[in-house]
Amino acid sequence: MSCAATIADYALRAVGIGERLLPRSDFTLCQQFTLIGSGLIWNVYFGIVALLTGFALATLVAIGKASDRRLARKPAEWFVFVFRGSPLFIQFFFAYFAFLALKQVAPWTEALSSAWAGALVVLFLNTAAYSGEIFYGALRSVPKGDQEAAEAYGITGWTKFRRIDWPTMLRLAWPAYTNEAIFLFHATTLVFFTGFPARQQQGDALYYANYFADKTFNPFVPYPILAGYFILLTLAIIGAMGLIGRRLNRHLPGDVARRPRFLGQVMR
Repeated sequence: MSCAATIADYALRAVGIGERLLPRSDFTLCQQFTLIGSGLIWNVYFGIVALLTGFALATLVAIGKASDRRLARKPAEWFVFVFRGSPLFIQFFFAYFAFLALKQVAPWTEALSSAWAGALVVLFLNTAAYSGEIFYGALRSVPKGDQEAAEAYGITGWTKFRRIDWPTMLRLAWPAYTNEAIFLFHATTLVFFTGFPARQQQGDALYYANYFADKTFNPFVPYPILAGYFILLTLAIIGAMGLIGRRLNRHLPGDVARRPRFLGQVMR
């Protein structure tokens, strides 16, 4: 089988399109690149959906935690504490068994016991907690002078938050939020190790890397391929977040709104 035929058969196998049976012998490098890349679709799905939905909840958490009202502040503080204080891996297991129990009393929640929905819920809540803490710190760092100037012009309440506090919060939090986005995409590989079953045996990138490592008894080919894919994915995230960051800082002088340092975001 040529490499082009392999790509045609397996490039979309992770979403149920193409050949259903995995290769059993005579594994080629093209098959490994294609199938691991196919599984990466699920990692991108988990990362993008969790990041977008978690962003909205993180903003609410940050507002709640900065609130003077105890009824709004305490739930936000406990939400952040629980998800930051426990390992993500344990959160996956706990959620899986919780969703299995919930399915017994509410059959309509059965989808939550599958990876595509249940694992996504865990990633969404986890990134919302971490991002909420980042946004909360940035919200507290909004210059008092900006707020006082807005109030002097009669801008208060929701209008002040929408036009002054929220844009400044995003601008200040963006470098740290970019790192959170990178870590979130890397964390999607943990879904493979949890109890959440893959949808119709169509796993993520680590599922296929592990399959080839088991069949060939050689982990030094599929896992570096997997790492290479994630390095490319990280570069794409840095590029996309950098564009948004420059958009947020477009009103600043050029030396302040410079491009984010590449190595500073890749290396911890």
